[in-house]
Amino acid sequence: MTPAIVPTSTFETWATILTVALTAIAGDVLTAGAMRRIGDLDVIRAKSGLIGAIKAVVSSPMFLLGVFSMALSFFSLLFTLSNVDVSLAAPASASLTFVGNAFAAKFFLHENVDRRRWVAAIFVCGGVALLSR
Repeated sequence: MTPAIVPTSTFETWATILTVALTAIAGDVLTAGAMRRIGDLDVIRAKSGLIGAIKAVVSSPMFLLGVFSMALSFFSLLFTLSNVDVSLAAPASASLTFVGNAFAAKFFLHENVDRRRWVAAIFVCGGVALLSR
């Protein structure tokens, strides 16, 4: 017999969804930042071989922190799915991650996020608002 989903408060629902999104954003930004610092893996592999390229990646504290954040995001998602309907949790966390990544790319990675991506982020926010009602 499978247990039924335990109804949670609105605060608990959105707190768990936000935790998934924030840890995913942190993982994405940290991993991207680490890979930019490490440089072109093809160049590293040409100089140091495959082992050298692997060593360059796994010896980066920023990369490891990014992977840890992604793992936290995964386990946060598992916890969320055990308490929140998947029809809300999956799209809401993915949407918030999309919007958060746009902001993080602009302000932490100094990427050029064009107007089209900001408009898309606004539409995503609108979709999440409609979904939550």
